[in-house]
Amino acid sequence: MIRAANQSDLDQLNELMYLLHAEHHQQCPEHFKTAEEIEQEKSIARYLDNPECLVFVACEHDQIVGFVSGHFCELVSVVSKPVQMGSIDELYVLPESRKQGTAKALLEKMESTFIDYGVQQMFVEVWHFNQNALALYENQGFGHHIHWLRKPLN
Repeated sequence: MIRAANQSDLDQLNELMYLLHAEHHQQCPEHFKTAEEIEQEKSIARYLDNPECLVFVACEHDQIVGFVSGHFCELVSVVSKPVQMGSIDELYVLPESRKQGTAKALLEKMESTFIDYGVQQMFVEVWHFNQNALALYENQGFGHHIHWLRKPLN
């Protein structure tokens, strides 16, 4: 079942956020802070309190097994036309609940909500090391837009 998150979900959501950031740090420790460091700086609670943000959870029985967060924004640039955008900020599904369509269902709920609000495009940032996420987003119709390249200087 996919539903909007609420304040009573906060403890479970904080645990999932911690696991998300721990996985990122484990996969790419040279670029990602530890989950403990991020936990001190960032909370999913700010999304629940902000009307321009969305959080949906996937539940099995009374347990949250995944979530997606996002927000509304307008892409404004000196070289491109303004466009109403929806950002996917975090998406996480517990390892034991993966490969069952949960992430896809969360993304579809976010997409339909963005459409209901008149959003014209969705975007997401995915690190290159996260090939599973890249495959998921590409299967959901996301395509490359801007390529950020990095070059170490030392």
